[in-house]
Amino acid sequence: MTDRFGVEEIRRFWTEQALRHGASPSASWSDRPVLDLEVREIATHLAGGQRILDVGCANGYSTVQLAARCDVHVRGLDLIPEMIIEARRRLATLPAELARRVEFDVGDITALHEPPESYDRVIVIRVLINLEDWERQMGALDQCARVLRRGGLLLLSEATVQGWNALNRFRREWGLPDIPMPPFNTYLDEERLTASASARWDVVETSNFASSYYVATRVVKPLLARVAAADVNVADPLMEWNRWASLLPAAGDYGTQKLFVLRKR
Repeated sequence: MTDRFGVEEIRRFWTEQALRHGASPSASWSDRPVLDLEVREIATHLAGGQRILDVGCANGYSTVQLAARCDVHVRGLDLIPEMIIEARRRLATLPAELARRVEFDVGDITALHEPPESYDRVIVIRVLINLEDWERQMGALDQCARVLRRGGLLLLSEATVQGWNALNRFRREWGLPDIPMPPFNTYLDEERLTASASARWDVVETSNFASSYYVATRVVKPLLARVAAADVNVADPLMEWNRWASLLPAAGDYGTQKLFVLRKR
Protein backbone atom coordinates (compact mmCIF):
# COMPACT_ATOMS: atom_id res chain seq x y z
CA MET A 1 0.00 0.00 0.00
CA THR A 2 3.02 2.32 -0.31
CA ASP A 3 1.48 4.00 -3.36
CA ARG A 4 -1.43 5.37 -1.29
CA PHE A 5 -1.66 9.12 -0.73
CA GLY A 6 -0.96 10.55 2.71
CA VAL A 7 -3.16 13.01 4.63
CA GLU A 8 -1.87 16.16 2.96
CA GLU A 9 -1.93 14.64 -0.52
CA ILE A 10 -5.56 13.58 -0.03
CA ARG A 11 -6.50 17.06 1.19
CA ARG A 12 -4.69 18.64 -1.76
CA PHE A 13 -6.44 16.34 -4.23
CA TRP A 14 -9.93 17.24 -3.01
CA THR A 15 -9.11 20.95 -2.82
CA GLU A 16 -8.08 20.78 -6.47
CA GLN A 17 -11.31 18.93 -7.30
CA ALA A 18 -13.36 21.68 -5.65
CA LEU A 19 -11.52 24.43 -7.50
CA ARG A 20 -11.66 22.63 -10.84
CA HIS A 21 -15.30 21.54 -10.82
CA GLY A 22 -17.09 24.21 -8.81
CA ALA A 23 -20.77 23.32 -8.37
CA SER A 24 -20.61 20.32 -10.73
CA PRO A 25 -21.30 16.88 -9.24
CA SER A 26 -17.91 15.92 -10.70
CA ALA A 27 -16.27 17.62 -7.72
CA SER A 28 -17.31 14.52 -5.78
CA TRP A 29 -17.37 11.94 -8.58
CA SER A 30 -17.58 12.30 -12.35
CA ASP A 31 -20.04 9.38 -12.59
CA ARG A 32 -23.24 11.36 -12.09
CA PRO A 33 -25.71 8.52 -12.89
CA VAL A 34 -24.38 6.42 -10.02
CA LEU A 35 -24.49 9.48 -7.76
CA ASP A 36 -28.19 9.77 -8.51
CA LEU A 37 -28.63 6.03 -8.01
CA GLU A 38 -26.91 6.39 -4.64
CA VAL A 39 -29.24 9.23 -3.63
CA ARG A 40 -32.29 7.13 -4.52
CA GLU A 41 -31.00 4.24 -2.40
CA ILE A 42 -30.15 6.38 0.63
CA ALA A 43 -33.52 8.16 0.39
CA THR A 44 -35.34 4.89 1.09
CA HIS A 45 -33.97 5.07 4.66
CA LEU A 46 -35.07 8.66 5.36
CA ALA A 47 -38.41 10.04 6.54
CA GLY A 48 -39.88 13.54 6.51
CA GLY A 49 -38.97 15.82 9.38
CA GLN A 50 -35.84 13.92 10.39
CA ARG A 51 -32.64 15.75 11.30
CA ILE A 52 -29.77 14.50 9.14
CA LEU A 53 -26.01 14.99 9.29
CA ASP A 54 -24.27 14.52 5.94
CA VAL A 55 -20.56 14.15 6.68
CA GLY A 56 -18.31 14.67 3.69
CA CYS A 57 -20.95 16.50 1.67
CA ALA A 58 -18.49 17.88 -0.92
CA ASN A 59 -20.19 20.75 -2.81
CA GLY A 60 -23.65 19.75 -1.58
CA TYR A 61 -25.02 18.13 -4.73
CA SER A 62 -26.33 14.96 -3.06
CA THR A 63 -27.17 16.80 0.17
CA VAL A 64 -29.65 19.05 -1.60
CA GLN A 65 -31.10 16.16 -3.61
CA LEU A 66 -31.84 14.27 -0.39
CA ALA A 67 -33.34 17.30 1.34
CA ALA A 68 -35.65 17.98 -1.60
CA ARG A 69 -36.65 14.35 -2.11
CA CYS A 70 -37.31 13.43 1.54
CA ASP A 71 -38.44 16.68 3.23
CA VAL A 72 -35.69 16.40 5.85
CA HIS A 73 -33.44 18.92 7.59
CA VAL A 74 -29.80 18.37 6.60
CA ARG A 75 -26.56 19.77 7.92
CA GLY A 76 -23.71 19.10 5.49
CA LEU A 77 -20.09 19.08 6.60
CA ASP A 78 -16.90 18.78 4.58
CA LEU A 79 -13.23 18.98 5.48
CA ILE A 80 -12.37 21.08 2.41
CA PRO A 81 -13.33 24.78 2.82
CA GLU A 82 -13.48 25.25 -0.96
CA MET A 83 -16.17 22.55 -1.14
CA ILE A 84 -18.25 24.38 1.47
CA ILE A 85 -17.89 27.66 -0.43
CA GLU A 86 -19.46 25.96 -3.45
CA ALA A 87 -22.13 24.29 -1.32
CA ARG A 88 -23.18 27.65 0.12
CA ARG A 89 -23.32 29.13 -3.36
CA ARG A 90 -25.65 26.27 -4.30
CA LEU A 91 -27.77 27.03 -1.24
CA ALA A 92 -28.25 30.61 -2.41
CA THR A 93 -29.87 29.38 -5.63
CA LEU A 94 -32.51 27.17 -3.95
CA PRO A 95 -36.17 27.96 -3.32
CA ALA A 96 -36.57 29.53 0.13
CA GLU A 97 -38.51 26.59 1.60
CA LEU A 98 -35.78 24.13 0.65
CA ALA A 99 -32.91 26.44 1.61
CA ARG A 100 -34.34 26.75 5.15
CA ARG A 101 -33.86 23.00 5.62
CA VAL A 102 -30.22 22.82 4.51
CA GLU A 103 -27.03 24.24 5.99
CA PHE A 104 -23.33 23.73 5.28
CA ASP A 105 -20.17 24.08 7.35
CA VAL A 106 -16.57 22.94 7.47
CA GLY A 107 -16.15 19.81 9.58
CA ASP A 108 -13.85 16.84 10.08
CA ILE A 109 -15.35 13.36 10.46
CA THR A 110 -12.48 12.38 12.76
CA ALA A 111 -13.28 15.25 15.17
CA LEU A 112 -16.94 16.25 14.91
CA HIS A 113 -18.06 19.26 16.95
CA GLU A 114 -21.75 18.34 16.84
CA PRO A 115 -23.80 17.80 20.03
CA PRO A 116 -24.09 14.18 21.17
CA GLU A 117 -27.10 12.14 20.01
CA SER A 118 -28.49 15.09 18.03
CA TYR A 119 -29.27 13.42 14.67
CA ASP A 120 -31.80 10.84 13.49
CA ARG A 121 -29.58 9.78 10.58
CA VAL A 122 -25.90 10.23 9.76
CA ILE A 123 -24.95 9.91 6.09
CA VAL A 124 -21.35 9.19 5.10
CA ILE A 125 -20.65 8.98 1.36
CA ARG A 126 -17.14 7.97 0.25
CA VAL A 127 -15.48 9.56 3.25
CA LEU A 128 -13.94 6.63 5.12
CA ILE A 129 -12.10 5.55 1.97
CA ASN A 130 -10.41 8.96 1.96
CA LEU A 131 -8.90 8.29 5.38
CA GLU A 132 -5.51 6.73 4.99
CA ASP A 133 -5.68 3.85 7.47
CA TRP A 134 -8.03 1.52 9.35
CA GLU A 135 -7.50 3.22 12.73
CA ARG A 136 -8.68 6.60 11.43
CA GLN A 137 -11.58 4.97 9.61
CA MET A 138 -12.78 3.31 12.82
CA GLY A 139 -12.24 6.51 14.79
CA ALA A 140 -14.52 8.27 12.31
CA LEU A 141 -17.22 5.64 12.91
CA ASP A 142 -16.95 6.34 16.65
CA GLN A 143 -17.53 10.03 15.97
CA CYS A 144 -20.63 9.20 13.92
CA ALA A 145 -21.96 7.03 16.73
CA ARG A 146 -21.49 9.84 19.25
CA VAL A 147 -23.66 12.33 17.36
CA LEU A 148 -26.36 9.81 16.33
CA ARG A 149 -29.29 9.17 18.63
CA ARG A 150 -29.82 5.70 20.01
CA GLY A 151 -31.78 3.66 17.47
CA GLY A 152 -30.77 6.02 14.65
CA LEU A 153 -29.24 4.86 11.39
CA LEU A 154 -25.78 5.37 9.96
CA LEU A 155 -26.01 5.25 6.15
CA LEU A 156 -22.52 4.45 4.99
CA SER A 157 -21.95 4.42 1.22
CA GLU A 158 -18.38 3.31 0.64
CA ALA A 159 -16.20 1.37 -1.80
CA THR A 160 -15.19 -2.12 -0.66
CA VAL A 161 -12.27 -4.37 -1.46
CA GLN A 162 -14.70 -7.27 -1.97
CA GLY A 163 -16.79 -5.43 -4.57
CA TRP A 164 -13.69 -4.16 -6.35
CA ASN A 165 -12.18 -7.66 -6.51
CA ALA A 166 -15.44 -9.23 -7.72
CA LEU A 167 -15.78 -6.66 -10.51
CA ASN A 168 -12.18 -7.16 -11.64
CA ARG A 169 -12.62 -10.95 -11.68
CA PHE A 170 -15.62 -10.44 -13.96
CA ARG A 171 -13.58 -8.16 -16.24
CA ARG A 172 -10.69 -10.65 -16.43
CA GLU A 173 -13.02 -13.39 -17.67
CA TRP A 174 -13.64 -11.23 -20.76
CA GLY A 175 -10.09 -10.08 -21.32
CA LEU A 176 -10.53 -6.65 -19.75
CA PRO A 177 -7.77 -5.21 -17.53
CA ASP A 178 -8.26 -4.63 -13.83
CA ILE A 179 -9.59 -1.26 -12.69
CA PRO A 180 -7.02 0.10 -10.22
CA MET A 181 -7.86 1.52 -6.81
CA PRO A 182 -7.32 5.30 -6.89
CA PRO A 183 -4.21 6.33 -4.90
CA PHE A 184 -6.27 8.73 -2.79
CA ASN A 185 -8.57 5.92 -1.62
CA THR A 186 -8.24 3.03 0.84
CA TYR A 187 -11.22 0.77 0.17
CA LEU A 188 -12.94 -0.89 3.12
CA ASP A 189 -12.74 -4.58 3.93
CA GLU A 190 -16.45 -5.35 4.18
CA GLU A 191 -16.02 -8.34 6.50
CA ARG A 192 -13.68 -6.46 8.82
CA LEU A 193 -16.02 -3.48 8.87
CA THR A 194 -19.12 -5.45 9.84
CA ALA A 195 -17.21 -7.46 12.44
CA SER A 196 -15.77 -4.32 14.05
CA ALA A 197 -19.11 -2.49 13.91
CA SER A 198 -20.92 -5.29 15.74
CA ALA A 199 -19.81 -4.00 19.15
CA ARG A 200 -21.85 -0.80 18.80
CA TRP A 201 -24.10 -1.25 15.78
CA ASP A 202 -26.69 -3.66 14.44
CA VAL A 203 -26.03 -4.30 10.76
CA VAL A 204 -29.50 -3.81 9.25
CA GLU A 205 -28.51 -4.26 5.62
CA THR A 206 -25.62 -4.31 3.18
CA SER A 207 -27.00 -3.14 -0.14
CA ASN A 208 -25.24 -3.92 -3.42
CA PHE A 209 -27.32 -1.16 -4.99
CA ALA A 210 -24.76 -0.37 -7.71
CA SER A 211 -23.90 -3.92 -8.81
CA SER A 212 -25.94 -3.97 -12.05
CA TYR A 213 -24.72 -0.47 -12.90
CA TYR A 214 -21.09 -1.51 -12.53
CA VAL A 215 -21.55 -4.62 -14.68
CA ALA A 216 -23.34 -2.63 -17.38
CA THR A 217 -20.83 0.23 -17.46
CA ARG A 218 -17.54 -1.45 -16.50
CA VAL A 219 -17.98 -4.83 -18.27
CA VAL A 220 -20.73 -4.80 -20.90
CA LYS A 221 -20.11 -1.29 -22.20
CA PRO A 222 -16.40 -1.75 -23.06
CA LEU A 223 -17.16 -5.16 -24.59
CA LEU A 224 -19.89 -3.67 -26.81
CA ALA A 225 -17.53 -0.91 -27.88
CA ARG A 226 -14.91 -3.51 -28.77
CA VAL A 227 -17.31 -5.66 -30.80
CA ALA A 228 -18.80 -2.66 -32.60
CA ALA A 229 -15.36 -1.14 -33.18
CA ALA A 230 -17.06 2.09 -32.22
CA ASP A 231 -15.22 5.33 -31.57
CA VAL A 232 -16.65 5.59 -28.06
CA ASN A 233 -15.12 6.87 -24.85
CA VAL A 234 -16.29 4.04 -22.61
CA ALA A 235 -15.29 6.07 -19.53
CA ASP A 236 -17.79 8.83 -20.39
CA PRO A 237 -20.44 8.63 -17.63
CA LEU A 238 -22.82 11.03 -19.37
CA MET A 239 -23.70 8.66 -22.19
CA GLU A 240 -27.29 7.49 -22.45
CA TRP A 241 -26.05 3.96 -21.74
CA ASN A 242 -25.02 5.01 -18.22
CA ARG A 243 -28.33 6.70 -17.50
CA TRP A 244 -30.16 3.54 -18.63
CA ALA A 245 -27.85 1.36 -16.54
CA SER A 246 -28.60 3.43 -13.42
CA LEU A 247 -32.27 2.42 -13.75
CA LEU A 248 -31.58 -1.32 -13.70
CA PRO A 249 -32.64 -3.33 -10.63
CA ALA A 250 -29.66 -4.37 -8.54
CA ALA A 251 -28.36 -7.91 -9.04
CA GLY A 252 -25.17 -9.60 -7.92
CA ASP A 253 -22.28 -8.36 -5.80
CA TYR A 254 -20.14 -6.61 -8.41
CA GLY A 255 -20.60 -3.04 -7.27
CA THR A 256 -17.48 -1.52 -5.76
CA GLN A 257 -19.79 0.97 -4.04
CA LYS A 258 -22.10 -0.48 -1.36
CA LEU A 259 -24.48 0.98 1.22
CA PHE A 260 -24.11 -0.24 4.79
CA VAL A 261 -27.13 0.46 6.98
CA LEU A 262 -26.11 0.37 10.64
CA ARG A 263 -28.41 0.99 13.61
CA LYS A 264 -26.93 2.40 16.79
CA ARG A 265 -27.75 0.35 19.86
